[in-house]
Amino acid sequence: MSYDLVRSRLTGRNVWLLVLETFGINVWCAAGKGTFGTDELIGRINDSGLSKLLNHRTLLLPILGAPGVAAHQVKRETGFNIRYAAIRAADLPEFLDNGMTTTPKMKELSFTLWERLVLAPVELVQSLKYALPIVALFMLFGWFLGSESATEISEALLISVLIGTVVVPALLPWLPGVSFALKGAFVGLFWNSIYLFWLGDGLDLPAKLATLLFCTMVSSLLALNFTGCTPFTSLSGVRKEMRYAIPGLFATLIFSLLLGGWAILS
Repeated sequence: MSYDLVRSRLTGRNVWLLVLETFGINVWCAAGKGTFGTDELIGRINDSGLSKLLNHRTLLLPILGAPGVAAHQVKRETGFNIRYAAIRAADLPEFLDNGMTTTPKMKELSFTLWERLVLAPVELVQSLKYALPIVALFMLFGWFLGSESATEISEALLISVLIGTVVVPALLPWLPGVSFALKGAFVGLFWNSIYLFWLGDGLDLPAKLATLLFCTMVSSLLALNFTGCTPFTSLSGVRKEMRYAIPGLFATLIFSLLLGGWAILS
């Protein structure tokens, strides 16, 4: 996707595009993880024979890739100088036409409502790949027991997926706190409480509580996953959040399953 976005902006221009392997991760996050990094860049320069194709020694990199690249090491190993062009591919034509000058606007990083929502379909589809089989199992289990409660649980689960992949990204700047996991838990707890305790009527109290905990865990986990899509976070910040979020989510999952098992047996 990144390659196609860059290529489409440079139609008609005599340029070479050097593609790094980031395993599907965007430039910002790949720079933090190291896949958009010094070693990968040096390796691609050498493997591609780039020096034989060019009569200059200048590489233009996206600004958000800067945290992962040591320019002096690239220069020492390959002879290529590094210049950081812009944040967005859309600014590349202006950058090239103005003598490779980066304007202040090209350095501004935004994350508007539209820019957040445009990422939601991919997150939603990826999450539904796991959620729909679980929903199918719930429905099959409910049919086997002759119970309609599975429908209510399935609907709550789908609501949680929608919250974690769409609602939290849309409301991200306005939700309380800085933790993505807590943002997802807050919205998931709020909406699932309304659904299960006000609109729902097919579950008894222990089953409602088990479903509420499980679905809150789902929305929190999916919101935490959105850290890979946002420029708000850093690698150290994500690691710090995961140190307490993952154990908390795991404990919530275990407790909800135990409570759900007790509700079924009782």
